[in-house]
Amino acid sequence: MFALVDCNNFFVSCERVFRPELASRPVIVLSNNDGCAVALSNEAKALGLKRGNPYFKVKDICERHGVAVLSGNHRLYGDMSSRVMATLQALTDAPLEVYSIDEAFIVIPEGVGDVADFGRYVVERVKRLTGIPTSMGIAPTKTLAKVAARFAKKYPGYKGACLIDSEEKRLKALALTEVGEVWGIGRRLSRKLTERGIDTALKLASLDENTVTRLFTVTGLRTWRELNGTPCIEHEPVAPDKQTITSSRSFASDVHDFEELRKAVCSFASIIGRKLRKQQGAAAEVSVFLCTNRFHEREPQYFNTATVRLPDPTDYTPTLAEAATEAMRAIFREGYGFKKAGVTVSRITPLTMVQRNLFADPERDAKRHRLMTVMDHINNNFVQGNCVRIASMGAGLDDMVRREHDSRLYTMCLSDLIRVHTGESSSRGHTCTPPEKNA
Repeated sequence: MFALVDCNNFFVSCERVFRPELASRPVIVLSNNDGCAVALSNEAKALGLKRGNPYFKVKDICERHGVAVLSGNHRLYGDMSSRVMATLQALTDAPLEVYSIDEAFIVIPEGVGDVADFGRYVVERVKRLTGIPTSMGIAPTKTLAKVAARFAKKYPGYKGACLIDSEEKRLKALALTEVGEVWGIGRRLSRKLTERGIDTALKLASLDENTVTRLFTVTGLRTWRELNGTPCIEHEPVAPDKQTITSSRSFASDVHDFEELRKAVCSFASIIGRKLRKQQGAAAEVSVFLCTNRFHEREPQYFNTATVRLPDPTDYTPTLAEAATEAMRAIFREGYGFKKAGVTVSRITPLTMVQRNLFADPERDAKRHRLMTVMDHINNNFVQGNCVRIASMGAGLDDMVRREHDSRLYTMCLSDLIRVHTGESSSRGHTCTPPEKNA
């Protein structure tokens, strides 16, 4: 049996762990540059707010109903995710498969007795040790486990864990699940199915195999089999290495200056370098894209991309930044205000399989490897993460990003620790507060 553990309203729940006054208040978390709502509490959803709403369009609603608005604090969320995953791993002998920052698959251990009780125990244990509420879906396949997790989250009667272990439960769950909610069914395919009258997961699962083979790709056929109880998606505790890595960002305001844009592009290259070294890979191609703000319809629009091929695959940050700068220089145009830029590396090869050219300098490569190892070690041990950086990054991306509703790094920075009040202040009900903005 597979189980999917899904954190409830994860970004909001992370903030509520350290700010209990938000427990029953509508909360939204915003995307990069405070642009759109990316996470909402149930109370915010009840007000009609939806994921993807541009903040400027719903700002009046938020102010009118006292909605707590927060900028995305992804370093905090990443740390809380690590705590949740470590807690889950301690509860099962099988390796954990981390599917996303707030989801993980586990294999139910043999001999646990009542599987539903085990699921509720896991949910309660994670809540007690991390403060994060979760839901668990348990079923014979991963796709059905995803379906079950939605019921566990939606209906309190399951007490956090929904089990699909019989044909009757499977049919009932699929009948109550819209086809667009099925894992692996995208928006396009959902529209195609709905046009054919297939609007529930049960109708999809009831199709004969020949029809499914004719209508869908191999992925669609795999989803159909999973819905019918046949496991087709293997448990993968170790995520496969990425074949491409991208780092991009929208800016708080349009960037016209070449040097400012170059600093951002070099920052993206630095982020990619760290990711490459983490998976012990090296990239042979570096691509850069630039685009203007498509919402400024009266201003000239421009989008372009360029690619630089490296002599040797590398994970050395200065080389990646140099190649990214070269690519950006080829497509930069004066007179345009750029709203977004990004860097992508491709043709990634494991370091152990890199074929060096005839004129490669092994001693130089060894020095570069040691330098990057030391730099990563220093940066990984400091909250800021960019204590040591290449000069071409300048101040990095901090000055180019809007974060007007930022929260604190409660678990990662001593100055951001919660202050607990006793005596007179606690008698007024103020037991803990976040630190001052400039503490």
